[in-house]
Amino acid sequence: MSYEVRGTILGFEDTLNVEINEIDELFSTMQDTNDSNISFTLANPYALREYSFDLPSDIKALLHITSDSSVSVYNIVVIQKPLENSTINFLAPIIVNNDNKKIAQAVLNSNKHPEFGMAESIKSFKA
Repeated sequence: MSYEVRGTILGFEDTLNVEINEIDELFSTMQDTNDSNISFTLANPYALREYSFDLPSDIKALLHITSDSSVSVYNIVVIQKPLENSTINFLAPIIVNNDNKKIAQAVLNSNKHPEFGMAESIKSFKA
């Protein structure tokens, strides 16, 4: 499914439109529709841990999110070999408004969310 990027994805300011495709219940891919060399692996945080935060008001406004909006949340994964050494950034989630097909990256305050890291190892969540 195609989405319009509002704001910026950190380090990828020229990425304006993306496609998100689910691989399985844990992983998805996010591909820049204008540059096939830019691709991200995303994780569904809820498949790994308890993950809740107050959505920043600027992101709510940017994506036109209301209490009735259908919202999805993903986290960017940095893939390593072996896969268990890959890391997930829980402090900068990708927020998706499924109703209007707009996404943005939120940056959470690490002081308010000390339980979330920028590079948490996937292997720490294995059952």
